[in-house]
Amino acid sequence: MDVSLFGAKAEDLRNLFDQHDALHIVEKDPEVIVCYGGDGTLLAAELQWPGIPKVPIRNSRRGIRCIAEPPEDVVAQLANRKLIHTEHLKLECTVHHKNDEDADSHLMAINEINMHMARTNAAVRFRIWFDDKPYGDDHEIIGDGFVVSTPFGSTAYFNQITRGVFWQGIGVAFKYTSNHTNHLIVPEDTIVRAQITRGPAILAFDNSSEYVELLEDDELTIVKSDQPAVLLTTDA
Repeated sequence: MDVSLFGAKAEDLRNLFDQHDALHIVEKDPEVIVCYGGDGTLLAAELQWPGIPKVPIRNSRRGIRCIAEPPEDVVAQLANRKLIHTEHLKLECTVHHKNDEDADSHLMAINEINMHMARTNAAVRFRIWFDDKPYGDDHEIIGDGFVVSTPFGSTAYFNQITRGVFWQGIGVAFKYTSNHTNHLIVPEDTIVRAQITRGPAILAFDNSSEYVELLEDDELTIVKSDQPAVLLTTDA
């Protein structure tokens, strides 16, 4: 099995792989990525190698999605093909820029899509639809923005906003809106569409260092991705 190591301290694991003939550390075309760090390391690995199975081994105090067992035990289970294959829903977001169609963006996230006002002293205004049905009393919502989360990501920013988690569907949490809004859990096949009616705003996804700038009339379409994230773990 061809394996790549990922994480600031990942090279500390290299000697463990020398003990298993079934495992080969490679720099290109890996079959599996072994992430050594915390949840942020796992998210960064998924951004870099989408769809390739990840083995997230914890080397951080913040790593609830990572395996807490000793690394030598996890590597041995990987070598013996004893780890459990799990698939997790990802989101696809397409951004249509009204004034520059050539700049349209397409991105994917395992945790969340996060739309936020770009100026700290100016709220963003937006409209949002679920399967083409408008949401909101007067349809325009004024606030700091919103988060669209997967179940995997519901323990992260979604939880900080709502103080809740969920296990199925897609979660939508609104941030400091002047309107009366409720946080929502919608079926995972729901098409979420939003339009910026007054910007500027920014769009972030997972822990990517890249942001997408949003202006008035720009639109987002968020759907379930056909490509799940794959983790190899010690429990289901």
